[in-house]
Amino acid sequence: MLSGQGQACLSPLIYNTVSAANTAAATTGWIDCKSYEGDIMLTFVTGAITGSCTITFEDATDGSGTGAAAIVPNEGNPAVINTANQVRKVTISANAIRSHIRITGTIVTGPVLLGMTMHATPKYT
Repeated sequence: MLSGQGQACLSPLIYNTVSAANTAAATTGWIDCKSYEGDIMLTFVTGAITGSCTITFEDATDGSGTGAAAIVPNEGNPAVINTANQVRKVTISANAIRSHIRITGTIVTGPVLLGMTMHATPKYT
């Protein structure tokens, strides 16, 4: 991380840690990313897990999900999470997102204790 980058970034909590019994419980709303630049870092932390969780990403042109389409992080899609106490981190270029992003944790045989956070640098004008 470059000097000052950590201090400049915002860290909105995009998903409170929950015990997600199904995919609907592990899916975020649409997150507005228009005011960010550079890479957006998304971090996923699991605790106790039964079954597995696969994390995928979509972008859209607005907060209603218009034109939703799958997108792939810079590192590729994260590996399936099927053991407890895992951390997964991915980055997505803010320029690659049309406007909004949504993260889906596909739960197979839940529950999964899951939390998500984001770190992003605001655009300076």
